Amino acid sequence: MDKNRNVPNSFSSLTFFAGLCIGLTPVASAQAADNNEQNSDETLVVEAAQPSLYAPQKSADAKFSRPVADTTRTMTVISEQVLKDQGTTNLTDALKNVPGVGAFFAGENGNSTTGDAVYMRGVDTSNSIYVDGIRDISTTTRDTFNTEQVEVIKGPSGSDYGRSAPSGSINMISKQPRLDSGIDASASIGSAYMRRGTLDINQVMGDTSAFRLNLMGEKTHDEGRDNVKNERYGVAPSLAFGLGTENRLYLNYMHVTQHNTPDGGIPTIGLPGYSAPSAGTAALNHSGKVDTNNFYGTDSDYDDSTSDTATMRFEHDFNDNTTVRNTTRWSRVKQDYLMTAVMGGTSNITQPDRNNVDTWTWSRLANTKDVSNKILTNQTNLTTKFFTGSVGHDISTGVEFTRETQTNYGVNAITPPPVNIYHPNSNVSLGGLDNNGANANGQTDTFGLYAFDTLQITRDFELNGGIRLDTYHTEYDSASVCGGTGRGAVACPAGTPKGSPVTTVDTATSGNLVNWKAGALYHLTEHGNVYVNYAISQQPPGGNNFALAQGGTGSSANRTDFKPQKAKTSELGTKWEVLDKRLLLTAAIFRTDIENEVEQNDDGTYSQYGKKRVEGYELSAAGNITPAWQVIGGYTQQHASVRTGNNVAQDGTSSLPYTPEHAFTLWSQYQATDAISVGAGARYIGSMHRGSDGAVGTPSFTEGYWVADAKLGYRVNRNLDMQLNVYNLFDEDYVASINKSGYRYHPGEPRTFMLTANMHF
Repeated sequence: MDKNRNVPNSFSSLTFFAGLCIGLTPVASAQAADNNEQNSDETLVVEAAQPSLYAPQKSADAKFSRPVADTTRTMTVISEQVLKDQGTTNLTDALKNVPGVGAFFAGENGNSTTGDAVYMRGVDTSNSIYVDGIRDISTTTRDTFNTEQVEVIKGPSGSDYGRSAPSGSINMISKQPRLDSGIDASASIGSAYMRRGTLDINQVMGDTSAFRLNLMGEKTHDEGRDNVKNERYGVAPSLAFGLGTENRLYLNYMHVTQHNTPDGGIPTIGLPGYSAPSAGTAALNHSGKVDTNNFYGTDSDYDDSTSDTATMRFEHDFNDNTTVRNTTRWSRVKQDYLMTAVMGGTSNITQPDRNNVDTWTWSRLANTKDVSNKILTNQTNLTTKFFTGSVGHDISTGVEFTRETQTNYGVNAITPPPVNIYHPNSNVSLGGLDNNGANANGQTDTFGLYAFDTLQITRDFELNGGIRLDTYHTEYDSASVCGGTGRGAVACPAGTPKGSPVTTVDTATSGNLVNWKAGALYHLTEHGNVYVNYAISQQPPGGNNFALAQGGTGSSANRTDFKPQKAKTSELGTKWEVLDKRLLLTAAIFRTDIENEVEQNDDGTYSQYGKKRVEGYELSAAGNITPAWQVIGGYTQQHASVRTGNNVAQDGTSSLPYTPEHAFTLWSQYQATDAISVGAGARYIGSMHRGSDGAVGTPSFTEGYWVADAKLGYRVNRNLDMQLNVYNLFDEDYVASINKSGYRYHPGEPRTFMLTANMHF
């Protein structure tokens, strides 16, 4: 197969898109002139166009000093207005506005992913989620009640944030106090006993000071899943001093607690591509799908977490062009959970009556987690603009000190009873977690230096480049309970009682990471540009989970004798601000090559010669078509494959799993009258390959699907508006995520609604 077969098509699409934008530009300008010019006694009055609430013009991160339209990267900014109009409450749902990004992977074997388990451009990106430019190390679901906007940057972000996923980064921007007083509140009810309330109070305390308080509470069940429920509460107070002056101080705190019932998924029996794992279980081939409402967990299943984050940021303006910022943050996330999930192999099936599948049972595996994550960081950033001769400089530089720690507390194994395949009973009590002292501790200390510069060579031509140097040191130790049986059992040293924790790993690694990027941009017109960018990003062993493996042992990518994973990305794109700069259109073709993947040699040893490639193109639009008509959306085609090494997809192809080749998303809202607004959206996720772990008979792929959403808004008066959101309007039945073995999947939520009252004072 020709690995580059999509590139010519991608280039043609990009060329067509650029031509379309050029053609639109004079038309848009003429329309804007007609709309905005008023002739009175030969006096010309021009009204400036209001920026679109759907297309923020700048990143809130000081590391990206250029406007979004002049940033030589594929960047999507999801504004607070988009989140409100869609009724979005968490990060995973917010990312549905970015094509090809989603929680498609449901875990490995009996383990399930938790929280925002995001895949992007063929790679797990969960460890590259940031809050205000600082890594968020939790595995929980992130609520958006205190979020101003979400910034998604595709392609390597190592030069921006240090070690990160090769696919890009996600940055959540927190709300801050402002110099106007007001209260915004919302109360929502919806399907599955959904109840949610938020409160946003901003109070001016003086000429330059303000206080802001955001509160959130939510309780809901999953409409399509029996026994699955979510409950979370959040409080986020913040203070700001010196607003509007050259010295500003921000103090922020956020606390979120969650009490959820996790979802271990349901068997894939009956899905396209499924076949029974053995001849003795062939009856499953025609027994039909299980009820998607079925819950295969127990009454003891739970997922509890608490998150606490304290931030202090000081800003000083030396002059209009130079600002220094210092940010200190401490954050801790504590999570513990017990989740049971079915195991679908032949050895896991019991057949009381071989001729009646209604009597058959599957064994269940209890997944446990008791983990604490902490981060302490101090970051200093300087931005400045100046000229050297005729060349303008826009510089962002800084230094960062960070300590990240993770402790996984060991717990004794729990053995749940089997569960009926078609008629599961969750009325089972397993008790709680019992810590055994076999803990695993990881710590990474990082010192980082970076500098970025955009050089304005001429009025229309810009060059940019940046480099980041990180020095890191990771320590890791892990213990296991001795005296057990089965695979991985650890013998007890002489004189050590059975059941005692015994240290099995105690190691460390250090190194330097050099990440850099370079780009160029040329303004074809006042409204549009073309750009090119190249970037290098690296992730060292233990970079995504703090866990290390001893050098020379096993297939783990976290072995201390292995090199960092390296990603190289090239991107060619164009961006156009049309319709009086209210609408931003972008197009790009890209290629990412990932090196140093772990592969098994013929003699059974492991080396780093594996290579992956993700390439394709992306189109997007965000902003206003007319003052009353807003849109955000995009389309991507991406081909993700193994270039060197063993195939990782279950179907034996070179494709990377959990990556749709085609993905589309669009949300549009129209203000029909002063009081009535209507919105509608659709998204398409193409067929995806599943990962391989040797499972027999399970689906090797997921089918593509369309999902539509809608909204109706009504403004009662200046203080109250109502909105009705309907999700999965046509009640589409689809696979939202599937686990690595293919025995379990999470069905997409059926049609639901949410009615919200928004109050403003």
